[in-house]
Amino acid sequence: MKNKILTKFTICGILLSSFYINAQKVTLEVDASKTITKIQPTMFGLFFEDINFAADGGLYAEMIKNRSFEFEKPLMGWEQPNTKRSSLNKESGSAAPIKIEADNTVFCRVEINNAKGYVLINEGFRGMGVKKDAKYNLSLKAANHNQGVKKIIFQLIDKDQKVIGETSVDPKSEKWTNYTAQITALQTEAKAKLKITFEGTGTIDLDMISLFPEDTWKNRKNGLRKDLVQLLYDMKPGFLRFPGGCIVEGRTLSDRYQWKKSVGNVEDRKTMMNRWNVEFSHKQTPDYFQSFGLGFFEYFQLSEDIGAEPLPILSCGMACQYNTGELAPINELDPYVQDALDLIEFANGAVTTTWGKIRSDMGHPKPFNLKYIGVGNEQWGPDYIERYKVFEKAIKAKYPNIIIVSGSGPSPDGEHFDFAMEELKKLNAELVDEHYYKSPQWFRENAGRYDNYDRKGPKIFAGEYAAQSISGANPNNRNNWECAFSEAAFMTGLERNAEVVHLTSYAPLMAHEDAWQWTPDMIWFNNLQSYGSANYYVQQLFSTNKGTDLLSITKDDKPLTGQNNLYASAVKDANTKEIIVKLVNTSASNQEVSIDLKGVKLGSKGSMITLVSPNVQDENTFADPKKISPKTGEYKIAKGKQQLNLPAYSVTVLKLKTI
Repeated sequence: MKNKILTKFTICGILLSSFYINAQKVTLEVDASKTITKIQPTMFGLFFEDINFAADGGLYAEMIKNRSFEFEKPLMGWEQPNTKRSSLNKESGSAAPIKIEADNTVFCRVEINNAKGYVLINEGFRGMGVKKDAKYNLSLKAANHNQGVKKIIFQLIDKDQKVIGETSVDPKSEKWTNYTAQITALQTEAKAKLKITFEGTGTIDLDMISLFPEDTWKNRKNGLRKDLVQLLYDMKPGFLRFPGGCIVEGRTLSDRYQWKKSVGNVEDRKTMMNRWNVEFSHKQTPDYFQSFGLGFFEYFQLSEDIGAEPLPILSCGMACQYNTGELAPINELDPYVQDALDLIEFANGAVTTTWGKIRSDMGHPKPFNLKYIGVGNEQWGPDYIERYKVFEKAIKAKYPNIIIVSGSGPSPDGEHFDFAMEELKKLNAELVDEHYYKSPQWFRENAGRYDNYDRKGPKIFAGEYAAQSISGANPNNRNNWECAFSEAAFMTGLERNAEVVHLTSYAPLMAHEDAWQWTPDMIWFNNLQSYGSANYYVQQLFSTNKGTDLLSITKDDKPLTGQNNLYASAVKDANTKEIIVKLVNTSASNQEVSIDLKGVKLGSKGSMITLVSPNVQDENTFADPKKISPKTGEYKIAKGKQQLNLPAYSVTVLKLKTI
């Protein structure tokens, strides 16, 4: 029946006048007397990929670009404003890369002819973000030939070349020596650069010139950017999948991600091009490389820090099928399989094992307690299934308790998807990774996607998904509110199907304001600021309110999957003694909902969290980072049914205390 409802409510701080609207009265029944299934602790997690400058220039707090001169153009990121290629530079000097073929290392040899004229500048990652009074730790390696150079001066400069921080080192040795110093910033600047000048003349070799904020996550030296990790921590994620999607595969097998090259001493990790460097013509980033300062040890450590299960994904011997699709022959697959076995030993092995000792030597004697490992990213076709079988046999023979993640390809339907699912079911695959980058409408229409999945078949990892406001891989996609609440509608379906869906994660995770390749993204940052998109807050609401037990919530004995533009799921949290109901209203009008809760006694108080915005195109920005963010208020529990007025375009989490 239709009722005329007099309403008065506040959206985003604006009190709307009382007015009459038509609202459909909907009654929902929640059965709290029995648990359908336990909610997996991994239900809502994070997917990290080094795309959009998410690692170097982002989460990894290094501020110097190309610190070891190992980019394909060894002086990329470095400027010599007073040096000319066609001159002897007698009034300044010049820098040139020197490559040692024996160990494939590169360093920079600087010839200083006139110290008053020579300048070397690093531009950072689209500049360097420094904050007034904050301290920055400088380190470098230098070999001072004949000790002609008396001092190296390091200055932070702003966009007008004004010095905003300074320090120096005295390079006393002719042999390679490590030097450290500290700079205190005198002002806040988003686009600072590091200027290097010298006292004296002569030849000096430089390498591993590095600058980190002193204030990193957990105050780890040369660690991670604090504000970005905090956003991850605040999600309370169940898992962290790393090191990404397509970078796992590589454009060719030679440039795939090889985890063994990402551990050990940081200065020994070989820089290589990031495959997103050349992937999209709409956003060329020729300066996008991987230093691997954020490597597999750091990913495991980050997972531990934020309370997430580590979930590494490894190459299965297939390069990205959107690129070369290069295959490692089956009879040459052993090194790839061994990488997987050695990774498990690195994560879980005793300190007496080869790889367990390396982990211990890096500062973590205790095992990381790895439980999951992924074979391939989103490969498809018979070649993938054939290789997956080889990995599965070897891993299970040595580590029978490790859960293996397989993949169903890059799409949620079609012949590749159907083939993969059929074959993986035959193999009794444990966990299948599904990906979907679709329209907001698709997400709303597919809230019942898993309702009819075989409960005895493989469990599902919804490993990459995000609503695309325009189309997949389109640079004009936005993190708008319609995308976010449509994802929330879909997520009620993920939660309702916790019997079969065990892990889920939005993708991609992060993007640099000035250096992204792909949109939309969950977290946006620049050199000084970061914020969560509306999509971030949807993910956070579900993750921090996932509960422990799935309950039934129905309308006329059917799950709510878009009837009346409403979506719902319900859980019990045995730890907090709460019933948690998630409700999504995707219509342009507010709606009256009545919740009939059976099988439990309620207390007198609860709380209600609302995420709402009046315009479907609204989004969070650096200027207004919390435009769309959760608002929490007290909820007075009524006797009998709970009556709610759901605002238009809203996500509501109702938390009811039980007794």
